Amino acid sequence: MTTPHMNAEPPLRPHAVEALLLDTTPWLSCDDCFARMDTHVETLLTTGRSQDPAMDRHLQGCAACNEEAQSLLALLRGEASPPR
Repeated sequence: MTTPHMNAEPPLRPHAVEALLLDTTPWLSCDDCFARMDTHVETLLTTGRSQDPAMDRHLQGCAACNEEAQSLLALLRGEASPPR
């Protein structure tokens, strides 16, 4: 008989599962994303919308890159911290 491990990780939340299953085509690596981040954010600030489908898709599925983009947007908007 086995007993549950006391330090077991909690199950994934629905949002995390959705991000893992997201179709990320057209594919963009995190390195590619960071290389395009400035242009993406500047476009958002000047036009109010994105013009880069690969970037949008990557940011939907990658929490780290999305947090970086939101932080950069907040910084350039003069906000104290990114919206949550």
